[in-house]
Order: sequence, then structure tokens, then C-alpha cells
Amino acid sequence: MAEQEQIAFELVSPEQLLLSEGADMVVIPGADGDIGAMYRHAPLITSLKPGVVGLYDGRTVRDRYFVAGGFAEITNERCTVLAEHPTKVSELTRADAEQELKNAREDVQDAKSDDERADAERRVEIADAKLRAVQAAEQG
Repeated sequence: MAEQEQIAFELVSPEQLLLSEGADMVVIPGADGDIGAMYRHAPLITSLKPGVVGLYDGRTVRDRYFVAGGFAEITNERCTVLAEHPTKVSELTRADAEQELKNAREDVQDAKSDDERADAERRVEIADAKLRAVQAAEQG
């Protein structure tokens, strides 16, 4: 049986290339739902919602990165994620995520304009997704 080819994966922040390696599958938090990208995937460009990018070796998750949003481009050989605030999930803490969520919720209540409220609501969405990522990692 022929060995499965890997999809080339790049994780890029506005500042730098953070990761460039192959994976059997990359799961990204697409704006309309999670997307599993594998070698020979149909070409696709999508925006990302706050969530976790998972790199797989076979059926095993090798690594997880939290992203606050961004974009992804998938071709038949490559998946490139242009991410806002990418962080290894293993570097996140429950206490920090809970505090971020608490602060953001308070900012929503204290907002004095629609723009302030929209910004605070976006931070609530990000902090909530970060807390879910930490909780999922704790459960294994």
C-alpha cells in the first residue's frame, strides 16, 4: 500500500512564520465550521473564527494552536494559516483565560459607544474560545 502524502502546513502571524511542516491532516476553525485539510484537498480560502488549529499524525493530534481569527488558504498540497495572535494551546492557562473573559464581559457592560461594545464583544468571543481550548486540552 502506498504511503499517504502529507499536506504542507504553514502558520504565519503578522510578525513571522511560526511553523512550517507536514501533517497528515490539519483541522482549522473556519468561519462556517471546522475544516479538515489533507493532501489533495480542493482549493479553498476562508476566514477563521477564534478556535484551535490541530495538526494530526494519523488519527493522533500532534500539536494544537489557538488563533483569535485570521484567514486560511488551502490548495491540494498546502494549508497556510494567516493567524491573529497564534499561541500554542499548551502555553495557555485556565486562570488567564477566565480573567480575560471576565474583563471582556465587564467591558461590554461598561461600553459607552457601539464601537466600544463591538470591540468588547469580539474580545468576549476570543476569550470564550480560548477558555474552551484550555478545557478541551485538560480533558485530553
